Amino acid sequence: QVQLVESGGGLVQTGGSLRLSCAGSGRTVSSYAMGWFRQAPGKEREFVATISRSGGITNYANSVKGRFTISRDNAKNTVYLQMSSLKPEDTAVYYCAADSPLGRYWGQGTQVTVSS
Repeated sequence: QVQLVESGGGLVQTGGSLRLSCAGSGRTVSSYAMGWFRQAPGKEREFVATISRSGGITNYANSVKGRFTISRDNAKNTVYLQMSSLKPEDTAVYYCAADSPLGRYWGQGTQVTVSS
């Protein structure tokens, strides 16, 4: 099983950028399709983006399409989420996830706060 640790969150102004990282340990992340999800206060966790094992296929939520980019570096055992043109509604805890036939593994999350 893989362990995931997110980093790179913080406070940013509207229109700013952040890059989140998700570092894997234990089993290599190249074994998994990977994704980013987020949860705002009082709301359910929602899908943000996913990337296939090879990195060749990506999918995005409509709310972030054109602003966020998911990528992976399997040699570094890391998945990234580049976020630009951030909006206050992007404020949430962002979680990294690894998908396998046995289930989904989650990181502990990293807080992103976008000030207006």
